[in-house]
Amino acid sequence: MADQKRLFLLDAYALIFRGYYALIKNPRINSKGMDTSAIMGFMNSLFDVIKRERPDHLAVCFDKGGSTERTELFPEYKANRNETPDAIRIAIPYIQNILNAMHIPVVVKEGWEADDIIGTLAKQAEKEDYKVFMVTPDKDFGQLVSENIFMYRPARMGNGIEIWGIPEIQKRFGVEKPEQVIDYLGMMGDASDNIPGLPGVGDKTAKKFLEEFGSLENLLANTDKLKGKMKEKVEANGELGLLSKKLATISLDVDVTFDAKDYEMCEPDNEKVQVIFEELEFRRLKEQFIKIFSDTEETPTVPAGKASPKAKASEEAGSGQFSLFGGAATESPGTLKDHNSRKTIADVPHVYQSIAPGMAMKLFLQNLMKQSSVCFDTETTGLNPLTAELVGIAFSWEATKGYYIPFPEDKAGAQELIEALRPFFESENIEKIGQNLKYDIKVLHKYGLKVKGKFFDTMLAHYLINPDMRHNMDVLAETYLNYTPVSITQLIGKKGKNQLSMRDVPLDKQTEYAVEDADITLQLAAHFRPELKAANTQALFNDIEIPLLHVLADMELEGINLDEAFLKSLSEDLNKDIATLEQKIYEAAETTFNIGSPKQLGEILFDKMKLVDKPKKTKTGQYSTAEDVLSYLAKDHEIIQNVLDYRGLSKLKSTYVDALPLQVEASTGRVHTDYMQTVAATGRLSSNNPNLQNIPIRTERGRQVRKAFVPKNEDYTLLAADYSQIELRIIAALSEETTMIEAFKNGEDIHASTAAKVFDVPLSEVTREQRSNAKTVNFGIIYGVSAFGLSNQTDLSRSEAKELIETYYATYPKLRNYMGEQVDFARDNGYVQTVLGRRRYLKAINGSNAIVRGAAERNAVNAPIQGSAADIIKLAMINIHRKLSEGNFKSKMLLQVHDELVFDTYKPELEALKNMVKSEMENAYTLSVPLDVEIGLGSDWLEAH
Repeated sequence: MADQKRLFLLDAYALIFRGYYALIKNPRINSKGMDTSAIMGFMNSLFDVIKRERPDHLAVCFDKGGSTERTELFPEYKANRNETPDAIRIAIPYIQNILNAMHIPVVVKEGWEADDIIGTLAKQAEKEDYKVFMVTPDKDFGQLVSENIFMYRPARMGNGIEIWGIPEIQKRFGVEKPEQVIDYLGMMGDASDNIPGLPGVGDKTAKKFLEEFGSLENLLANTDKLKGKMKEKVEANGELGLLSKKLATISLDVDVTFDAKDYEMCEPDNEKVQVIFEELEFRRLKEQFIKIFSDTEETPTVPAGKASPKAKASEEAGSGQFSLFGGAATESPGTLKDHNSRKTIADVPHVYQSIAPGMAMKLFLQNLMKQSSVCFDTETTGLNPLTAELVGIAFSWEATKGYYIPFPEDKAGAQELIEALRPFFESENIEKIGQNLKYDIKVLHKYGLKVKGKFFDTMLAHYLINPDMRHNMDVLAETYLNYTPVSITQLIGKKGKNQLSMRDVPLDKQTEYAVEDADITLQLAAHFRPELKAANTQALFNDIEIPLLHVLADMELEGINLDEAFLKSLSEDLNKDIATLEQKIYEAAETTFNIGSPKQLGEILFDKMKLVDKPKKTKTGQYSTAEDVLSYLAKDHEIIQNVLDYRGLSKLKSTYVDALPLQVEASTGRVHTDYMQTVAATGRLSSNNPNLQNIPIRTERGRQVRKAFVPKNEDYTLLAADYSQIELRIIAALSEETTMIEAFKNGEDIHASTAAKVFDVPLSEVTREQRSNAKTVNFGIIYGVSAFGLSNQTDLSRSEAKELIETYYATYPKLRNYMGEQVDFARDNGYVQTVLGRRRYLKAINGSNAIVRGAAERNAVNAPIQGSAADIIKLAMINIHRKLSEGNFKSKMLLQVHDELVFDTYKPELEALKNMVKSEMENAYTLSVPLDVEIGLGSDWLEAH
């Protein structure tokens, strides 16, 4: 069948829900506060199919009103499902508008599900000699698979696409013919659709029955061959099984007709699509759309049976020029017009000048020093500020105008230019504006320059205005100024061996690119100033985030010393530990296998060793060996605990022990992490390259990694200062919970004090187990711990955990009231805030989906606590940094790990530093509860902590 055409039918809601939940932990929120995750997730799936497969025919099928036939048969059908999340309800009209603009048919029929529409169309198209691909992650579609109908399961979480034909269905469901999937579903039911199935029949039993009896009806006709309770259950629930089979059967007689002409891929309305993408602020999707629907050759994943329209057109044209939608092209490749309403450098009149040495430079400097506020932007040879060299600096103080000073490659010449600019950079009277100024500060530090004066960082400003959005300059320019800047890849190319250095770019292009950045940043600053005021975050910006920028720059430049010899020794010890665990696992399994392969591990644990009756499976049908699944089973099975230990040590070795020595900066001999202020919406700092905040300290081996961080030399020691239970102190103060406040004021062990109250025993008689359980509840309450969660973290039963939580709330009624008030405040205002006014926006707090709404409610309680702790330690860092500078201390602040600060302490300054650090941290912010700081000293970080 050389000319067999292909039809792709997309299951809209399955792909929309999948895309939405894939981004649930990091939702995509645009500048209007709209959650666009569902739209983005679906469009990614659609574009992936079009890009990979270049389909001849395609349609998208939607549910409408659910299945009338199934709910009449069984009113409880799908009754267990939560309300559709608001973000998905809002997404549907946008998705349908995009599809209409792309001229992709939307097929929907009142009273029918997309499954039935796809089934009907697939069978009709098959009769017309089409190869049909049902694009869905839903396993129920397996019943429709035939020689010419396939399931096309989209890529997800690093796994590639999967195409299921007859052999894959036979293997996955243990059936001879795909239509037996209906019997399989009738037997075991489907929890997601609330199809009951036969009680006690799971995956293995259903497959066994199908192998023996071939169908549900034949099973029910031969129950005499069954034994014991299973016989009783099947006989008693035969009607339920038949009903389940009927519910699971995809209808093939929906009133829809496959019309090849209607479903043919055709030219989209480029302008309409791009207008919608711009409204949604889908910058990358818009770029993808332009690229896909221009001329990017792709080889289809699935067998086409014929040349793709692009390839066919290429043959006809005979010149390598062709169009995606067939016919000889009349324009050269890549000429799809970008109907972009955003402006670019080509559309906006501007004056960008490069400054030559001599009189021009002299006049420029005179003019520069007259300004009260200037935006500057450094251009460098690389992204690492410790090694990057200056190529040029751009300046702008008036919109659409600016100047560029190119720097010579020789160090003496570059330093001479720096000296000419020093009065500007060190002026206290001229405000410096920039995007990610910390980078520029670190680059200029190499040239002996300390940037002074008032700062305005557009990245930090936007972080406070809209913490959930991305903060890079291109996104900000497109969102707020309706302007697309020149891309760096246009100048130096993409990453790789052929990428140029900025030095290789001609001066005129350097000038245009660099000054445009400064100009755009200047305009963004003007836009953000009133928005900071409107959000009541100007004080937070001026008093915390901007001063902290200087603190972090100094910490990052200082770096920390690393004992590489110790890490080499630890790596060898870990190799032995891993080998020992490996051997134990093989002995228990009585075979060797790849422990790092989830598939092989699952087969060993649950097929060969049969450790669990009904093991959990992933959506792809293989056994789940995820951390949470194995952790739950570890206490009952030694091999599983050994697997978890093996994973933990392997990750520790690769992520830290072997990786850290490679991250020592050659020019300093130290490790320099990069602290990011604009990542966590709560206000917490993030550490990167390397991440020094996530070193595991719950295991002995994990703690030993901290032993590798050591003082500068023998004249120094490490000092670690740690807030004691700061989040509990904050929640006690904010909730005005008297009994908890008094316990802190009296210096009591808060966990023992809580245990004494909830278990109603004298403080002196609190057992270790009671204190441990109280500690779990104390910290768990902040994160909305449930009875189920508490029982998993302790030895308490579910009912005991429930009773403990209820007693806890009865003991601390003001705390419970505070939590309710926070949720109510968030519902009324759309945000919660910290003690210093940092806002966490919670758009889903009034949503109809219980799961999403519940997560927002937990954030409403947690964000002010965690965020206030982050704000307080930031205040402490700023004050300590100032005192270190004013006192000319040789000691340096090196690290911040959430509630802990680490210092390289010059021994003669030890007592003075201890007293100063403790005082500044404990008095950084006044609460009704005293803040308490514990100080530790040591010859390495582990000993100090």
